[in-house]
Amino acid sequence: MIRDVPTDTPRDPRLGRARVAVLGSLVVSVASTVIWPGIGALRFEARPLWQVLGSAGILAVAITQAAALYAAATPGLAERTRRRYVVAFLVAVLASVPLVAPVATEGPEGWDTWAWLGAAVVGSVPLLMGTGPAVGVAVLATALSAATGAATGGSAATFAVITAGVGLSLLAIHGLPVVLWHLVLEARDGREAQARLAITEERLRFARDVHDLLGHHLSVIALKAELAQRLAVTDPERAGREAGEVRELAAGALAEMREVVHGYRAVDLAAQLDAVARVLGSSGVRCTVVGSPGPLPETIATGLAATVREAGTNVLRHSRAKWCRIDLVRTVDDVRLTVANDGAGDARPDTYSSGLQGLSDRLARSGGRLRTTVVDGVFTLDALLPVPRP
Repeated sequence: MIRDVPTDTPRDPRLGRARVAVLGSLVVSVASTVIWPGIGALRFEARPLWQVLGSAGILAVAITQAAALYAAATPGLAERTRRRYVVAFLVAVLASVPLVAPVATEGPEGWDTWAWLGAAVVGSVPLLMGTGPAVGVAVLATALSAATGAATGGSAATFAVITAGVGLSLLAIHGLPVVLWHLVLEARDGREAQARLAITEERLRFARDVHDLLGHHLSVIALKAELAQRLAVTDPERAGREAGEVRELAAGALAEMREVVHGYRAVDLAAQLDAVARVLGSSGVRCTVVGSPGPLPETIATGLAATVREAGTNVLRHSRAKWCRIDLVRTVDDVRLTVANDGAGDARPDTYSSGLQGLSDRLARSGGRLRTTVVDGVFTLDALLPVPRP
């Protein structure tokens, strides 16, 4: 069954192109549902009434089949809606039996009309439902086709062979794009899950630090406050000392909390570079980091770390990169960060990109600048920040 894609993530144009390819293949499948049975209704059927009835049954099957396949290939569509389209398709198939089965069955040039509709069922249901139900429906469609052939004076074996053989052929032809669609969605889901996992792990680490710090201090403060309350009547002087210690403990806890938050916000540029390199490597992008900026003021290191994160995000989401190179060059007056990758293709820097624009504004506030270029399919992000002299 064609899987869904979360709709709360940015759209990737590659997913759009993959979906168009899948839909194009499925259009061909629906066209075969109309063409082959339509030959029996319009070419070999001489009775006007059965021409009309047969054509109506064929179109009903084709329309509901197209709706079900389109719904299955559409990310974000509710599962209940998809099931309704699948049920409508199966109902149309059953309703087509009395309308299409008698078509073009008489005369020496008889046409096994309904057998071709059965082939559409066999070729479609594996894309619309799980393996078990799909096998069951395909077997029932083949059996129904054989029974239809026998009931209309045709060959049950011929009907069954057409339904099963042509249906499996259609599935083999149109199944590959669907398999590729699965792989594209799984790759995207994997990258998003990896990013969410990294964020979750960092939040858990911070939460553990806060819990350990506050849990200890608050427990001591609670005990001291309770002791001061009990001594307030019997020993006011000692109660006052205990209250003073509570105040000192609270001030100390606040100071330690600020240190923890500062450590959480402070950026280790080397660790950030290593993290981006590992994430890119795990996504199949060969990443090389050259150079070291050495000790930097916190504001400069934070700006460069933000640049590295944004560049890594662009490589993962907006390119087909196979390699990425990160260069750091430190001079007396400034530090330059250059990130290049080969996945730009024919794309050009997006002047309306909020990520790069926000990053450019941030660097500008520190006196730096950000530039992007594309040359021969290589996207280069170049950031320059001045380093204040001691």
